[in-house]
Amino acid sequence: MKKILMTMAAMLVTMTMSAQVYVGGEVGFNSVSHDGNSTTAFTLKPEVGYVLDDNWALGLAFGYSESGKDATKVKTLSVNPYARFTFAKFDHVNLFLDGGFDFTNVDSKSAGHKTNTFGIGVKPGVAVNLNEKISFVAHCGFLGYKTSKPDYDGAKSTDTVGFDFDANNITFGLYFNF
Repeated sequence: MKKILMTMAAMLVTMTMSAQVYVGGEVGFNSVSHDGNSTTAFTLKPEVGYVLDDNWALGLAFGYSESGKDATKVKTLSVNPYARFTFAKFDHVNLFLDGGFDFTNVDSKSAGHKTNTFGIGVKPGVAVNLNEKISFVAHCGFLGYKTSKPDYDGAKSTDTVGFDFDANNITFGLYFNF
């Protein structure tokens, strides 16, 4: 086990020394108050990627979010591996497509069960390179397939195919390039 950990550590150091690794992600927090009741929610989605060449990168994002309290608490875990293709570069702005897989597990106390969602598709995005080391990244929309099924006997899955490009489906992140 010690040899495996040391090998993984050596690989990580080698990748960061070659200036082809980026880390970053998204973080969010909000509080909603209505009629004397308040609810808070937070999201944490760290991400790591490896640049293969000028146009291609591979990445992996892990997400965790929590909202509500006590009987209405909802916890969400997600894993999103992707391949990024940068198709246009303009001075400090890059346009790209992230093609990948999504797995999300939602544990809802009020519903009394978990729901698993699997997806495959493409997310368009834009990266603004603020300097050599820091990039501001935004994703908007999704083109692909998703299937969602509650985790209880007799549950039916919900399948979705299509393109979702609206203001409710925008994410922002900050990346640090090694």
